[in-house]
Amino acid sequence: MTKNKNDSGRRATGGFGRPGMPVEKAKDFGGAMRQLFRYIGTERKIIAATAVIAIISTVMAVIAPRILGNATTEIFAGFMRMNQNIGGINMARIGRILLIMIFLHATNIIFNYAQGYIMAGVSMRITYKLRAEISEKIHRLPLKYFDKNPHGDVLSRITNDVDTLSNTLNAGLSQALMSTTQVFGIIIMMLTISPVMTLIAMLILPLSAVCMGIIVKQSQKHFVAQQKTLGKLNGHIEEMFTSHAIVKSFNGEAASVEAFDIHNKDLYKAGWKANFLSGLMMPIIGFISNIGYVAIVVIGGIFALGGRIYIGDIQAFIQYTRQFGHPVAQMAGSASVFQQTAAAAERVFAFLSEEEESSPVEEMHGNNPFRNASTLTGHIAFKNVSFSYDPEVPVIRNFSAEVKPGQKIAIVGQTGAGKTTIVKLLMRFYDINDGAIYLDGVDIRDYSRDDLRAFFGMVLQDTWLFNGTIAENIKYGRLNASETDMKKAAQAAQAHHFIRALPDSYQMVINEEADNISAGQKQLLTIARTILADPDILILDEATSNVDTRTEIQIQRAMDNLMKGRTCFIIAHRLSTIRSADLILVMHAGDIVEMGNHDDLLAHNGVYAGLYYSS
Repeated sequence: MTKNKNDSGRRATGGFGRPGMPVEKAKDFGGAMRQLFRYIGTERKIIAATAVIAIISTVMAVIAPRILGNATTEIFAGFMRMNQNIGGINMARIGRILLIMIFLHATNIIFNYAQGYIMAGVSMRITYKLRAEISEKIHRLPLKYFDKNPHGDVLSRITNDVDTLSNTLNAGLSQALMSTTQVFGIIIMMLTISPVMTLIAMLILPLSAVCMGIIVKQSQKHFVAQQKTLGKLNGHIEEMFTSHAIVKSFNGEAASVEAFDIHNKDLYKAGWKANFLSGLMMPIIGFISNIGYVAIVVIGGIFALGGRIYIGDIQAFIQYTRQFGHPVAQMAGSASVFQQTAAAAERVFAFLSEEEESSPVEEMHGNNPFRNASTLTGHIAFKNVSFSYDPEVPVIRNFSAEVKPGQKIAIVGQTGAGKTTIVKLLMRFYDINDGAIYLDGVDIRDYSRDDLRAFFGMVLQDTWLFNGTIAENIKYGRLNASETDMKKAAQAAQAHHFIRALPDSYQMVINEEADNISAGQKQLLTIARTILADPDILILDEATSNVDTRTEIQIQRAMDNLMKGRTCFIIAHRLSTIRSADLILVMHAGDIVEMGNHDDLLAHNGVYAGLYYSS
């Protein structure tokens, strides 16, 4: 287990050497986008309504240049009549046209606002749903997933990748919808003026599409690398800053900064290439549009001189040509956004599709005998159990043992012998490869993990407290516990005295790093939490390793009272703490090599005696 964690850590930080930065395309760009659009299908009615609003807004926007062209035509005709002394400019008509223009632009603004407001709500609801599903997924994933994947990368999927999807849904999708409707609307209006001029303007589309395709192909791999490298950078930061005391104690600041700089430079390179290539789209598309603009001006002038179109139509068409380049450029910009979105969506949905912990009767809570605590005696039997984290490196081999109800079982052995693994298999943090584990004669795999774990209480060497009051942390063992029961548990764990001496006593807030109390005090609080939970089976993994000798004696006395009538597993490195165990299992390389009580094992003068006298 330790080996796997270290390997995971090296992948997160690259050790202090140069981390790899795989540069590759998304495995399935189209598949990721289709999956994303299927996911947002729950909002299809609202999105459809937004599309209707976009179409109406587009109609208002594309009609305006044609109407303004009529005003130009009227002014030109008025000047011609003035030159011929047969009339003047029809100001009444000009005024009506201006009123229509004000109405169109005002309506366009209102509909654009409505579209943005609706899409903001859609994106936030989908983002909320995604984060909620990821949060639930984390609790359903087996521990082996977190052994193989850096925590920072998982965090990056929850934050950076989901934020990328949110931004796309909020702005990119709305912009893409508007741009698409504008392009079609502008094309229709251009055709009503001159099909020939429209054909010339349309020649820029395939040329723009070719350029976009080339740029997208080159930039996509860098967007994928950017997301992956960002996850590695987050992994390094999370690992270094949550263990900053260890880094400082080994003078590892310089190496940590060096590794950070390497990750940061890799992120810079990937981000620079991705954004530079995608940034080329706008100027290239703009240049191509300008070529078409010049051609339209020349051809339009010839048509106007020939009387085929009005002078106002030239102005309108020029406006349409300029406007046409804008949504096309926006679509090009949206393409780069969707590239990054595809990479983020692929990572998010890959995480959501990871294999979860499973049980044949995970939903059969009503038929589960474990739900009735009074029926549990605590009889445990290991039958020919074999297990390995890596198929080629067995950890437990053909392990068999029987634990009678109420017995205190100690598991000892050298580091890597498989002591903690036995407990993890019992709690179903991992499922065994071969054999079976029985609790009261029933295979533990026949019951849900939640119900199984509800009967276990654990006190680990590595303490865990959350950002909250001391009272809240103790009550985590039993959320509905009274204040009196909580304080009794603290007294039994020898924690009441030091808690009373703290500022705000039980209402003192433990910070996020839980470093405003000592390591020994944290250990006492976790012991109090377990005492309050009053479990049927206890698991103690070096539970008193972070307290002084006097407090250890006091805690041991409290633990002895707590363990009466309960099956208890004790993983111990200091063998002096397990002399009173009913049964001691001595493990070596995944096998039980000796079994018995303290006196018998010393008399045997074997592995246990060697460990005991050397400690």
